[in-house]
Amino acid sequence: MTMSISSSDFNSRPPIPHALPLHCGRCYSDYHLVIGAIDDLNAPSPTLVEVSYICTKCMLAYRHPADVADIARLLNRLGETPDVLVFGGHYIHCGQPMKRIGSEVRSINVRESTDQTSGDSLSVYLATRVLRCACGFQMELPD
Repeated sequence: MTMSISSSDFNSRPPIPHALPLHCGRCYSDYHLVIGAIDDLNAPSPTLVEVSYICTKCMLAYRHPADVADIARLLNRLGETPDVLVFGGHYIHCGQPMKRIGSEVRSINVRESTDQTSGDSLSVYLATRVLRCACGFQMELPD
């Protein structure tokens, strides 16, 4: 008795993500990398996450699955990053999570038309949350 497996059985499964190395594809170094975000993968994994980073030397951006241990090694080597790191919905500055200190409602006024004679304008309101770092750095994000 012989069994055959159709190729559609394999194609219907989502691909299993695998970790890619953290380095720039142009200069082949990890020395100039700045991590911008670390997110969960669509297919949860205990050791893999989705990482976004740029190479400040080559000005190239990357986003791909990476091993948590590789990211930790890179972050520990770099020390405190001067930028804001987004990690699983948390915003980190100076190596510490930023704290929500309040919320605001911002108004943006725009003209109804590009015609300069029209004096009417529309108001758009945007709710924001205010986050502050222990160092005093503060930012607002849409809520």
